[in-house]
This record gives sequence, C-alpha cells and structure tokens, in this order.
Amino acid sequence: MQLYSTNNKQLKADLKEAVLKSLAPDKGLYMPEYIPVLPADWFNNIRDYSFQEIAFDVCKALFDGYIPENDLKTIIESAINFPAPVVMLDDRHGALELWHGPSLAFKDFGARFMAALMSYFNKGNDKKLTILVATSGDTGGAVAFGFLGVPGIEVKILYPEGKVSLLQEKQLTTLGENISAYEVAGTFDDCQALVKEAFLDKELNEKFQLSSANSINISRLIPQSFYYFEAYKQLLDYGSEIVFCVPSGNFGNLTAGLLAKNMGLPVSKFIAATNINKIVPDYLMSGIYQPRPSIATISNAMDVGNPSNFARMNDLYNGDVEAMKKDMVGYYVTDEETRHQMQVIHQQYGYIADPHGAVGHFALQKYLADHPNAVGAFFETAHPSKFEDVVNETLGLEVEIPQRLAVLADREKVATKIGTDFAGFKKELLSL
Repeated sequence: MQLYSTNNKQLKADLKEAVLKSLAPDKGLYMPEYIPVLPADWFNNIRDYSFQEIAFDVCKALFDGYIPENDLKTIIESAINFPAPVVMLDDRHGALELWHGPSLAFKDFGARFMAALMSYFNKGNDKKLTILVATSGDTGGAVAFGFLGVPGIEVKILYPEGKVSLLQEKQLTTLGENISAYEVAGTFDDCQALVKEAFLDKELNEKFQLSSANSINISRLIPQSFYYFEAYKQLLDYGSEIVFCVPSGNFGNLTAGLLAKNMGLPVSKFIAATNINKIVPDYLMSGIYQPRPSIATISNAMDVGNPSNFARMNDLYNGDVEAMKKDMVGYYVTDEETRHQMQVIHQQYGYIADPHGAVGHFALQKYLADHPNAVGAFFETAHPSKFEDVVNETLGLEVEIPQRLAVLADREKVATKIGTDFAGFKKELLSL
C-alpha cells in the first residue's frame, strides 16, 4: 500500500512509514494512492457479514496484501471487539451509538486499531515509539485506554486547561504506566500546533521516534470507516436513500465516511453538523476556507477552528467545492439549540443524547424534513455521562455513569502544566 502527501502527490510512503511517522515531511497528511471499490456483490450480501468481517474485508482491500491476512485478522479481532448499534428513535431517525468501547467514545475504534497496528509495525525495534496526541476531549481518553500497557510505546497527551469535562480529564490523567498528560494553558488548536511542530523539530526527532494518535494519522482514519458500512447494513431495513449526520470538529470522522463512499458505499448524503465553530459549513456555503480561533461551547470536542482533516477532504475533491457539495451539506447549531434538542430527544423518545449527538440530531432532523424519502443516522459519539454536568443540568436528571468511568472519579489527577510556546514544551520533552 502506497500513500502520498496532500501537499505533494509525488512525496510517497508505504503504510508502515505513514503510520509510524503520522505526518509527511512537508507537513501534508497521508492519503492512499489508490482507493479500491468493493464489488457490488459484496454490498448485496452485506447483511450476512459480521462487523469484524466487514472491517476485515475493508482493510484487506485497502492494504492490498501489505499485511498477511492472518496478522490482519488478529489486529481486527483485538481492536474491533465491541458493537456499533443503530438505535432507531423512529422509522427515519437512528442514533449510531459509537460509545460501547472502553473509553465510551467513538475514538476507541481508531485508537485500538492504531495501537494494534503500531505495535505490529514496531515489533523488534529497540527504540521506543513516542506518541504525541492533542485532544479536545475524547481522543485523549480513547488513546490512553487503547495504548495503556502496550510494550515499547509511550503516550504523551496534550489537552486544553479547563476545556474538557471532569471525567474526560480523569481518563487522561489517572491511568499512569506509559501514559503522561500535559495540561496546556490554551485551546485545542494550541495543543495541536505544539504536536505538529514537535514532529518537524530535528532535535526531538533525533531523541525520540515520534508518532501521532490524532486523526492526522491514517491509521486512525481507516477504522473509522468500518462503522459506516456497519451502520449502512443496519439501516437497509428502513430505506435505500441513506444519509449520515456526523457531529464534526477536526473532521476525521466525516473524512472516514468519504473514504467509505469512495470504496463504493452508496451514501446519499453526508451532513456535516458543527457547533458555532462552523468553518466547514461556511466553506460549503461560500467556497472560501477561512480558519479562525476556536470558540468554547458545551459540545467541546467539536471546538476546532482549523480542522486538520480538511486537507484530506479537499484532496478527495481536488479542491472543487461544487463537487464536495454534491456529497455533503453543512449545518451549525448554537449552544441554546443544542440544549433544546437534548430536551426534545428526551421528551419525544426517552433517549438521552450527549451534546454532540444532539447537534447531529438537530441537523439530521432539518435535512430529513426536506427529503421525505431519506432515512438516516446521527452519530452518538460519546456516552452522555462523559458530559454529565451539561446533561444533568439540561434534562433535570442524573445520568448513570458506567462503572468503567465511575472508578476513575476518585483517582488523583497527574498532569504537567505547560504554556503554548513550543520552546517550553520542547524543553520539557528533552528533560525526560
């Protein structure tokens, strides 16, 4: 499997290099040189396949023999070992629950697959692999659980001070072992900028074998495509014009859907649902991509002002916004609308949605109102207990916290406080 940089299609790497390096030398993101299309018969029989069988077939096609089939099956079986059910609220609106993994967030799919793949590629290497990851909430927890105790790998998580929920922070800062946390006096964009600069720093790269667990890494993106196929399989009983509404921040999740579509998945439309950090919805309206500083909201995992994966989206459509608009529509949702939608979902269906899911449901509802033949799923990207303060206050209840999250509440937080200047972060790393 060969991949190229989104900044220069002549700059190429094989899968191992792309996974272990994360970012191309020219700061571009890696994309597959060739995206295979799965045969029509495969889709005709998709109801007969298990989730793991779907994941294996998708990977097998993409990797094109790069990893032996038995090894690939082992990676899939260790990583994709929890479900992705579509819970239908009515006959047109479904919630794709992506929080059944260990950290209760959709990023468990990518983090566990990435950990298994990196461990496979780093086998026999005397030098430890150092993972740097920026998080706006759920990525850090998923990465922490996915890589916890994995031999030969150290993980360093950067998160914005005061901008993640208490239980999210506990997931980042209490596990210990090979997981370290850095509390940054800034925004997620600042965290992401520190990570990106570290990858390009010669001195750090001489001391460490650096890689990333953010969605800039192609091994995070590929497994996120699996559940689009799995959700499509489940929605077929409700209609053939299927749409997916994706609450979006850094846009890795939606880009994975576009990858699935390029592999032949017959999705009618992708709905990009954001909070007021509406850079991509604005782009779809105006054709102008204009990053700006992120704004804090109650759907904090989507508080991203310069989505990294826009480079991949732009690459898939060769910079043609009109072509992108044929596959995608964008909506943005305010905090007030988000809270109202959480109440509507609970009152109408008895279903508790987290703020990000409510953003998705709001946008899906608007789209389906204008497209009477369509059915769709909005993505419930995290268990509502991960945002218990917002959920409890908005719905006037106490959401039940699953045991695997509740046990972290009383653990002591351990995090190193740093500023947003790269020199300070570099000095901290070099001192280790």
